[in-house]
Amino acid sequence: MLKELDPPAVRRWSRHCAAALGRARAEIDALNVFPVPDGDTGTNLHLTILSAAEAVDELPGDADAGATWEALTRGALLGARGNSGVIVSQALRGMGEVLGHAPGGGADLRDGLTRAAEMARAAVVRPVEGTVLSVLSAAAHAVRDTPDDLAEVACRAAGEARRALRRTTEQLDALSRNGVVDAGAAGLVIMLESLSEVVTEAYSERHEVPAPAARIAPEELGRQDAGGPGYEVMYLLDAGAGEVGRLRGELDALGDSLVIVGGEGLWNVHVHVDDAGAAIEAGLRAGRPHRIKVTYLGGRPHEPRPVTGVVAVAAGDGLAALFREAGAVVVRREPGSAPTAAALLRAVREAGTEVAVLPNDAAVYDVAVAAAEIAREEGVTVSVLPTRASVQGLAALAVHDPLRRFDDDIVAMTDAAGHTRHGHVWVADRAAMTSVGLCRIGDVLGVVDGEVALIGADLAATAVEVVRRLVSGGSEMVTLVTGSGAPGALLHAVRDHLERVRPDLEIVVYEGGQGGYPLLVGVE
Repeated sequence: MLKELDPPAVRRWSRHCAAALGRARAEIDALNVFPVPDGDTGTNLHLTILSAAEAVDELPGDADAGATWEALTRGALLGARGNSGVIVSQALRGMGEVLGHAPGGGADLRDGLTRAAEMARAAVVRPVEGTVLSVLSAAAHAVRDTPDDLAEVACRAAGEARRALRRTTEQLDALSRNGVVDAGAAGLVIMLESLSEVVTEAYSERHEVPAPAARIAPEELGRQDAGGPGYEVMYLLDAGAGEVGRLRGELDALGDSLVIVGGEGLWNVHVHVDDAGAAIEAGLRAGRPHRIKVTYLGGRPHEPRPVTGVVAVAAGDGLAALFREAGAVVVRREPGSAPTAAALLRAVREAGTEVAVLPNDAAVYDVAVAAAEIAREEGVTVSVLPTRASVQGLAALAVHDPLRRFDDDIVAMTDAAGHTRHGHVWVADRAAMTSVGLCRIGDVLGVVDGEVALIGADLAATAVEVVRRLVSGGSEMVTLVTGSGAPGALLHAVRDHLERVRPDLEIVVYEGGQGGYPLLVGVE
């Protein structure tokens, strides 16, 4: 259990928080009825925190608290999306103003939450109760008299935020009519619960997102609340504080849901208006607006020129070459890490206007979804396939047909991936508790369909057992992908076993070049 929220802990929180919001993204989107029922609050919060986490990840490992919080808050400011994302970015800025200059103990976190609530509320020109602002204020108020213990402050803030979330339904008419809690507040609760998990070192696989009281058809959700401004306008603005003060007045007269956050010459502006051009012109008078984004709140139909492509994530040079030969745009990553959303977005843009993305690892999936959301806003049709292993990506790409209708192609690729069982072996570099017991450094782990299935002492024997568990009576083909530095005896042992017990199987071997995993196995 942590005593201080030091820079490594902040780094872990940002990444854990982004992952948790990624898992809950669709459920939060389904709650979104206020300020407009555009169904994207979960996505916006995920992208905002993902931007913050990626900014922290770019720091050197020995970065101090000031640099860490500065990167976190700037990343959130630059990546803030939607009304809730902008407000949350300002809350993080408030926490950073305190925790970036303090050891990070319980009293510091308490003061940081108080400052976060103050700054977030001040950023909203016309605050509304029953929103993320109410829940953040409740969490900060709940810890005012808490002892100076980091875990107690973090847990009490998260617990009170969860209770305050339930109250939002009765605080705001739009929520009450639709039987939902506030979507942005639901995301904030996940952020605070993720923080308490990092502090207590007791992690949850999933965070509860309250479902609507009654199942509401998407076309009915928020219908009673329609009729507001037609456009959401967002931009970053280089301007002084005085100019921003005048801009608040101009934009407040033009529309609603006005939030301006930032400082020190850089601001993020969000507003809902009927006249998008006037909102941008106001920004031009105040300073230099850039990254201007205008969203039609009634939806934006588009008919892009269909150019079908595939993006594949690869963890080895050999795998990357295989995917490229099959026609995919490749994004490289190192084993145990995920590429950035920006790298995946660049690849999607390069691939075409109808793009299938093969993440090829469960840890990459949420980042791929985030990149896909951004690409969709640019008019690209994107589908992220649930490929959890490189061999599933190879199977999917083998049936890809760029001349086939895109939806049919996605179905075929998904089916091929889904019918491919996968496994691998690797040598443990640390002691850990697995689903089959404690492993020690040097133990050989056999993984079957994403779960550790056995712990062995011999690499070849463990690989043979993994293959034995993957192969069934209906299996037709086995794909073996060797890793960097894999001993030749490993491949020979597996091939000899298969040729002896299942001579009917087709065996395909590739040099993947991936580090960390001597052998990947796919069975179709």
